[in-house]
Amino acid sequence: MTEKTLGIAKAFVEAQKEFAPALKTSTNPHFKSKYVDLAGCVEAVIDALNNHGIALIQKTHDCDSGVKVETIFMHESGEQISGGLIHVPADKHTPQGYGSALTYARRYSLMASCGIAPEDDDGNAATKSMVDKLPPSKVTEIKKS
Repeated sequence: MTEKTLGIAKAFVEAQKEFAPALKTSTNPHFKSKYVDLAGCVEAVIDALNNHGIALIQKTHDCDSGVKVETIFMHESGEQISGGLIHVPADKHTPQGYGSALTYARRYSLMASCGIAPEDDDGNAATKSMVDKLPPSKVTEIKKS
């Protein structure tokens, strides 16, 4: 740790202790699955960050094939930490394609930079689908253990 980031590092640790879970409140109609949207990701962290003097900035960088986003945390002292760049290709080279890639990049950049993850329901779903494929004798063995 250098003196240049000592203040923001301490503040970020305190803020991170207060991060809320990123709740899957949106529904993907194509896959009929729940996901956490960008607003849910920001909501999970913004109050804690601000309460500890940290502003959230998501900066875009030039990119021809999609979008590049950098999540930056700026402390009231002027110190800052970058989460690095994330590149998301645009599936369509239209405003809607780039907008979708930007939202996706912002959401995942923020989650990675803050160390948060969406609430986990995939583990239970995967376990259930695996059990459904087992012969009845194996299911009985699993239930006994």
